[in-house]
Amino acid sequence: MGIALPLLESPPLPASRKPDWLKVRAPGGPGYIRLKSLMREWNLHTVCEEAHCPNIGECWEDLTATFMILGDVCTRNCGYCAVTHGKPSWEDREEPERVGRAVAALGLEHVVVTSVNRDDLADGGAAVFAATIRAIRREAPRCRVEVLIPDLQGSAEALQIVLDARPDILNHNVETVSRLYKVARHGGRYERTLELFRRARRAVPDLLTKSGIILGLGEEREEVVATMRDLRGADVNILTLGQYLRPSPRHLPIARFYHPDEFRGLAEEGKRMGFAHVEAGPLVRSSYHAKRQVAAIRSSTWST
Repeated sequence: MGIALPLLESPPLPASRKPDWLKVRAPGGPGYIRLKSLMREWNLHTVCEEAHCPNIGECWEDLTATFMILGDVCTRNCGYCAVTHGKPSWEDREEPERVGRAVAALGLEHVVVTSVNRDDLADGGAAVFAATIRAIRREAPRCRVEVLIPDLQGSAEALQIVLDARPDILNHNVETVSRLYKVARHGGRYERTLELFRRARRAVPDLLTKSGIILGLGEEREEVVATMRDLRGADVNILTLGQYLRPSPRHLPIARFYHPDEFRGLAEEGKRMGFAHVEAGPLVRSSYHAKRQVAAIRSSTWST
């Protein structure tokens, strides 16, 4: 068990005032403009845009993006998420091949593929994930493939479909602490997330796994540490911790802003727990520095 670190002695900033460490430059460089043009040309979605990610300028300038498959309408309505929710109508059998060609054209060495929740589909979209992984393997065989999957409503069969396609990294975000699931993660189940990782580890013992927590929804520090322990108990290898930023007045309010020092303290806590890598900071998101995260642990016993 890790040693609990105290919070900063200074009181947290009021949620209405954005601290200086959360300011980023507006995107608009040549790499960003080129990638945005290519995404529109290929009729592809990115979670970078749909979720209003603050790092979009930095990542797109580096020609790094997280592809979002299965459309841009989610069947769930999580209180923190900017992605549109409703009844999806997206069905595009050619999407996996387009993603594969796009990855090859961009010369990516590490790609992240995610999706909206598709509870309207029998397998939650697992077959499309598998098809996308295989298309990337054909078009860009040297590219490392990370998938950030939904919980697939707890279906072991759907998860196995994804695992059979052999992604290099399996990512699924726990997002918040157990107590806040009913408020923040409509349709999600805390224990279901942990079981997803247990099943993945049993099915593919050498698979690299990853999860993320967003902070500032009203959780206590002790709850964050307990959630981190639960993830390690499910043998999750990589952890991301980032600040919640309210997408609009319709979404859950920000309970507090965490200071960068607090993120550093939690990262140290995670390392003591045994995570192979912890990426923590106010602007960290699940796919932020994804390529570097894996590079940071390549010298360990994991082979990716």
